[in-house]
Amino acid sequence: QVQLVESGGGLVQPGGSLRLSCAASGFTFSLNTMTWYRQAPGKERELVARITSSGGSTNYVESVKGRFTISRDNAKNTVYLQMNSLKPEDTAVYYCYAPALDYWGQGIQVTVSS
Repeated sequence: QVQLVESGGGLVQPGGSLRLSCAASGFTFSLNTMTWYRQAPGKERELVARITSSGGSTNYVESVKGRFTISRDNAKNTVYLQMNSLKPEDTAVYYCYAPALDYWGQGIQVTVSS
């Protein structure tokens, strides 16, 4: 069955960095666009970043441009989200999502606080 398993979250100080990973299985990862979403307390879930199947095209929400980088390793069936210069407003549960399959990972907490 389809599985998306996120890892790499945690507590970090403002200005710090984290790298999230999403390990995929149960489908042909290399043929699928992958995305990262986040949901902060009391807010709607929002699309953070998107990467096409080959990795040749990426898109970001305006608030993370220049700070976050989405990438993928199709040999490892894994998509990453490198988050630099983190701000308290980046605090949220981050989700990996495969749109063509309409499948979500379980989510992972990222907290940016001093």
